[in-house]
Amino acid sequence: MATFQVVTEQHGELNCWRISSAHAELLVAQQGAQILSYQRMGEPPLLWLSDQAIFRQGKSVRAGVPVCWPWFGIFERNPQAVKAEYQGEQAPAHGLVRGRDWQLLGIEERGDSLRIEFTLPEARGDLPGWPHDVELTLVIELAERLTVTLTSHNHGSDSVALSQALHSYFAVSDVRQARVEGVDGLGYIETLANWEQRQQQGALGFAGETDRIYLAAPEQLAIVDPHWNRRITLRASGSRTAVIWNPWTDRARDLPDMADDGWQRMLCIETANVWDDVVTLKPGQAHSMGVSIGSEAL
Repeated sequence: MATFQVVTEQHGELNCWRISSAHAELLVAQQGAQILSYQRMGEPPLLWLSDQAIFRQGKSVRAGVPVCWPWFGIFERNPQAVKAEYQGEQAPAHGLVRGRDWQLLGIEERGDSLRIEFTLPEARGDLPGWPHDVELTLVIELAERLTVTLTSHNHGSDSVALSQALHSYFAVSDVRQARVEGVDGLGYIETLANWEQRQQQGALGFAGETDRIYLAAPEQLAIVDPHWNRRITLRASGSRTAVIWNPWTDRARDLPDMADDGWQRMLCIETANVWDDVVTLKPGQAHSMGVSIGSEAL
């Protein structure tokens, strides 16, 4: 049986837990139920934590796995059904839950794995401008792989439409040398060129700012990192879209919580329900979206 150690830490204004086993270490913040970092012993980090991350209440940390919910990205770019659910005046990017403290329901050892469960009570009708009763839970499982599962359960009397993402920041040695496998032949939305729909040819390499929504994505994608001699494997569930993002030089300079060269060491592949993959929950219906993260030598 694995032995896990859980230590409470304070990072800036945020309450966090550092969880370690003989094989891996995980840092999780109460705010946003956000994984901040994940590293397997003897390896470089798998999830990236910005050198200039800001640990401030109400501000999502540029790191790990922020949760985007009940909409993703720029609000105006969401489908009408998702926008119709919100009655507030100003809609922050990536939804309403990243900057809120979630409630820790428990940390439980189960054989060789550790299960951490969070819920956001405010989603049951108390999110400003979003008057719906949805039970929102996030489960993190630390074992041979790291698995993150976000579940929305509609307890209201009306259907609810939402978009969402696990906005995962992966650590790479140099994004210019990395490539993403599993996208060959997929249609994608090129957000940097008037949201045109295009088709991917071959694996995806990086030579400039990248912000694409891949449609009908397969369950498994991989980041190949030759310099670190590893392949990061991602297995998605409950999701048919993947968002791949890197800010490159100009955007990175505009981000106060990223070093000017920070873009070289990170790559976002976001497990998502966006575009034509939004989730509509009938009364009583639930939906789970998740990603399992592992690594292997090349």
